[in-house]
Amino acid sequence: MKIQKSAEDYLETILILFQRKGNVHAIDIANELSFSKPSVSVAMKNLKENGYITINESNEITLTESGRSIAEMIYERHTLLSQWLTTLGVPAEIAAEDACKMEHVISPESFDAIKKHAQKYAPTFQQKGDVLSC
Repeated sequence: MKIQKSAEDYLETILILFQRKGNVHAIDIANELSFSKPSVSVAMKNLKENGYITINESNEITLTESGRSIAEMIYERHTLLSQWLTTLGVPAEIAAEDACKMEHVISPESFDAIKKHAQKYAPTFQQKGDVLSC
């Protein structure tokens, strides 16, 4: 099933917030993305209905296996593309903005080729760091 860019961004944000804080609530997502609480609530309802997240009685949001898989894929794409662009001399802020766009449209084949190239020519290339909100 094809998932929309906005849903991918929400899942990625949930992953990042969970890594940062250990738990995630809708207000955390709203604050991180500078979105309204009602907009985030609608998005969380849709993600829950599609099986990407669960929400417990304390309103904590957790990624399901499929949600985590998508979030980790988008996060890996973002961090690698952003770092790769900066190693090519692109200013960090522009690299992060471009990575936000590229992470959603690049094919798995092209991403794998970039990843292999980056690792071949920079074996110490690290995929770490926090993602700037797209």
